[in-house]
Amino acid sequence: MPESAPGHMSPEEFRRQGHAAIDWIADYWAALDDLPVRSQVAPGEVAALMPASAPETGEPFDALLADLDRVVVPGLTHWQHPRFFAYFPANSSPAAILGDLLSSGIGAQGMIWATSPAVTEVEQVVLDWLADALGLPAAFRSDGPGGGVIQDTASTATLTALLAALHRASAGDVRRRGAGHEQWTVYGSTQAHSSLVKAAMMAGLGEESVRAVAVDPATQAMDVAALREAVDADVAAGRRPVMVHVACGSTSTGATDDVAAVVGLARAHDDLWVHVDGAWAGVAAVCPELRGHLRGVEDADSFVTNPHKWLLTTFDCSTFWVRDRAALTGALTILPEYLRNAATESGAVVDYRDWHPQLGRRFRSLKLWAVLRTYGLEGLRAHVRSGVALARRVAAHVAADDRFELVTQPSLSLVVLRVRAGDEQTLAAMEAVNASGEAYLSHTTVEGRAAIRVAVGSWRTTEADVDRTWRALQDAVSAQA
Repeated sequence: MPESAPGHMSPEEFRRQGHAAIDWIADYWAALDDLPVRSQVAPGEVAALMPASAPETGEPFDALLADLDRVVVPGLTHWQHPRFFAYFPANSSPAAILGDLLSSGIGAQGMIWATSPAVTEVEQVVLDWLADALGLPAAFRSDGPGGGVIQDTASTATLTALLAALHRASAGDVRRRGAGHEQWTVYGSTQAHSSLVKAAMMAGLGEESVRAVAVDPATQAMDVAALREAVDADVAAGRRPVMVHVACGSTSTGATDDVAAVVGLARAHDDLWVHVDGAWAGVAAVCPELRGHLRGVEDADSFVTNPHKWLLTTFDCSTFWVRDRAALTGALTILPEYLRNAATESGAVVDYRDWHPQLGRRFRSLKLWAVLRTYGLEGLRAHVRSGVALARRVAAHVAADDRFELVTQPSLSLVVLRVRAGDEQTLAAMEAVNASGEAYLSHTTVEGRAAIRVAVGSWRTTEADVDRTWRALQDAVSAQA
C-alpha cells in the first residue's frame, strides 16, 4: 500500500490551523489602523527575508503564519486599510472571504455543467439576481437570449466582448481564418481603460486599430460627434468598425459617456458592437437613484461591472452580461472529445467554458452569493450610499480651502482635485501623504495637468478617516509654503 504524501493535514489539524488562519486575518484587520497604508520597503527587501530554496522537509503551518508577520506584512500596501483611497477600492468583506474559503474547500472545476452542475446553476441564478438589482434589461438574464458570466477582471470581459463582436461582424469568418482579412477598427474615448488597447492586441487587430476619440474637456465624457466622424472616416476608407467601448465611470476621473447616444450611432452600422464598461461605477446602480450613468445600457450589446471593487466581494469577481449569447459562444465554443457529454449534447445546459477565453474556472459565484445573502440589497445600498456621502465630504473640504480646487465634479465616490499652485505642488503633496503612511492616494492627468484622485469605498472607511486624510493633505501643502 503506498505511503500517504507528507504534509497532508488530518481533519483535526486542518480545523485547528483553519481557526488560526481566521484569527490571523481578524488580528490583521484589527491592527490596520496603526499600519502605514503604503508599503515602506525597498525593492528586494521582501525577497531577502526568504530562503534561497524551498525546504527539503515540511514545516509546521504555524511557521508560515509567523512569517506572514515577519516577511509579508511589512511588504504589503494595505488595500483593506480604511484610508486606502488610491485607484479604486478592492473590498474583501468578511462574508466574501468565507464564501471564497468555501469555494477553495470544495475545489470544483466548473468548466462545463457536467463537471459540477451547482457551479454553473448557482452562478446563473446569482447573476440574474444581480442583473435585477442593477436594473439591467431582461435580455441580459439567463432565461433571455443573453445571460451573464463571472469573468476574472473587466479586462478579460473587454477582450471577450471584442471576440464576440468580431464573430458577429464577420459571420464567423474571424474564427475560421483570423482577423487579418479585414481592417477592423475599435473605438473608445481618450479616457477609456487601457484594457481596450490590450484587447485589440490580443485579438490580433493591433494597437493601430484603436481610435482614441476626443472628450468634452469639462466632463471628460466621449464626444459623440467626434466618434461619428471617426467611424464615418473609417467606413469611407474601406475599414470595418467593429466595437465601441463606452466608459461609465472612467478610471481617471469617473467620467461617464452617453451610452444612449453611442447606441443610437451604432445602430446605423449593423456590425458595431457597443460594450459598456462600468467596472467600478456600475455597481452603484443597486441604488435606484444612482442609475443615471447607465441610461441606455438596456440597448447595449454587453456590460461589465466589478463587484470586487466597490461591492464588497473579494477579488476576482467581474460580472459580464451579453444581450445575445449566440455571438459570444459562437466565437469561443470548441468541444474536444474529452469534454463531450450527454448534458452538453442535449443543449439543455450552459457550459461556461464557452463564455470566456479560459477553460478552467473556479466556483467564483459562492463569494458573490455570500455577499448578496448576508448583506441583502439593503446592506449593499447602504454601503454604496456611504461611499457617495463620504466623497461629498471630501469635495466639501476642497471647497472650503482656497489652496485646492476640484478638477471635475465628483463622480459617485470619486473626487479629483489639485493644488492650485501647480503640478509640482500637487504631486509633492500627494507623495508626502503617501510617504507618511497616513493614507494612500493616486494621481492622474486631466487636460495635461496633474491631479489627485480620492476614491472612497472601503467597507471600513469612516468620516474620521476622510477627515484625517484631508488634514494630512493640508499639512503637506502647508509644509511647502
